[in-house]
Amino acid sequence: MENFRKRPKGEFMIHANWDQLYLLTKHWVSDLKFFRDDLKFLNKLIEKYFIWIDNDESIKEVSRLRSELQAMRIRCEDLLSKTEKHREQLGVMIEKDSDDSRIFRLEHEHLEDEITDFVKAFRKNRVKTFKITEYIKDTEDLSGIE
Repeated sequence: MENFRKRPKGEFMIHANWDQLYLLTKHWVSDLKFFRDDLKFLNKLIEKYFIWIDNDESIKEVSRLRSELQAMRIRCEDLLSKTEKHREQLGVMIEKDSDDSRIFRLEHEHLEDEITDFVKAFRKNRVKTFKITEYIKDTEDLSGIE
């Protein structure tokens, strides 16, 4: 489950044609937009419960999580921007029928690694968000919001 890549195994990056790489980046953009929306949801979830917390330790934990989610949102926006720019460059290369692919393929692979690392961190933060909200819901007096 640690493999978050969308591309086929093997030497895909070496042998893939431009159209295949373009399609792959289209999936990346779609996924990143989904993660961006999911981060908005997670922030709203945290906000809903944050105002009802009495416990100092819970306040610290939720504040830390809010900061992490904010950093994830910024990272997601940055990756989305990079991926869209990368896809535009790929479109130009398709139109020009360019053969100069070595550097571009390395950049493509690096971007894929960045997205993979982001997905791993995102999933950890998502699980942490649900655990914290569940804990708060179970331990704090939330009778006013039910």
